[in-house]
Amino acid sequence: MFSVLATDSQSSARLGRMDLAHGTVETPIFMPVGTQGSVKTLHPREVEELGAQIILGNTYHLWLRPGHELVRDFGGLHKFTTWDKPILTDSGGFQVWSLAKLRKITEEGVRFNNHLDGSKMLLTPELSMEIQASLGSDIAMLFDECPPYPCDKDYAAKSLALTTRWARRCKAWTEKHQPRSGDGVQRHFGIVQGSIYADLREQSARELVDIGFDGYAVGGVSVGEPEEEMFRAIENAVPFLPHDKPRYAMGLGTPPQILEMIARGVDMFDCVMPTRVARHGMAFTLDGPIQIKNKVHERDERPLCETSPPHVAPFSRAYLRHLFRAGEILALRLLSYHNLHFYLRLVAGARQAIAAGNFLAFKDSFIRRYTQTDPT
Repeated sequence: MFSVLATDSQSSARLGRMDLAHGTVETPIFMPVGTQGSVKTLHPREVEELGAQIILGNTYHLWLRPGHELVRDFGGLHKFTTWDKPILTDSGGFQVWSLAKLRKITEEGVRFNNHLDGSKMLLTPELSMEIQASLGSDIAMLFDECPPYPCDKDYAAKSLALTTRWARRCKAWTEKHQPRSGDGVQRHFGIVQGSIYADLREQSARELVDIGFDGYAVGGVSVGEPEEEMFRAIENAVPFLPHDKPRYAMGLGTPPQILEMIARGVDMFDCVMPTRVARHGMAFTLDGPIQIKNKVHERDERPLCETSPPHVAPFSRAYLRHLFRAGEILALRLLSYHNLHFYLRLVAGARQAIAAGNFLAFKDSFIRRYTQTDPT
């Protein structure tokens, strides 16, 4: 399923290949987020043209609407959305943590009022795996509890113990209900938790490896903690994860953060940031992010960035600013396309640099230029 093709001599960066039911994914890779079966504002063929090899779908949202049974009856998420490349689905645990105003965590699972109509819901480890099996994703994430930041060590330890017990239940469900080999087999990733506590991160990683999964994610990051704590969470988990399995940092991050995580041995990333900030007028450039709605761009003839894709490059910053001020949908589409191109080009450059043996120079050069100007 996963092979390490090359490693960087000056860091823990590695070049890899994942063979999944719907295709091959080269790592390091960034996964555009298609929360409700759609990467916002973009056509699936546009996402493919950008170089996306795998996208992310959201178990919680698709369970509530349109329902996993409906998606299953349409042949799974790939046919329902017309996306024929790999898909990863998250477990729904983070959304229950972040969206549900009323929730109660028990050994059974999480009871909550859903954010659409307030109805009472129960999401269990077994149901999370059942939903993801119905969606037919290539990679399914285990159901976990995402502890808040900050939290004391006692809470983090109890939360971790619950996540580990839930991981065993997820494993038991998949072994009973899903094929373990053959075409179309779904892969399953465990999620390392433990908050900011090094010994808990190590414990979580070791326990998940003992249970045995196809890959491993580091969760509970980018939940409000300082950046140094985010990096530390990765450093406290990755050394205890298998070399021959993919590693996934969930919900990250800015372009410099992604390169720093690659240097620490992470292979996979997802984040809503590229499309979310695009819809508010922010564009990523080699010289740092810019806010296109600012008056300074009113007569700016330049394209967004020297690396803008052909789809976007002909448009001046002045015109893009005009589109936002006029409330034109094209503005959202162009900046979303540009930002995803920026992220996907970044990880493609990282792959090339690792293969060429100069990743550290690539990383340092990018970050030095990206951070040399005021992002505002």
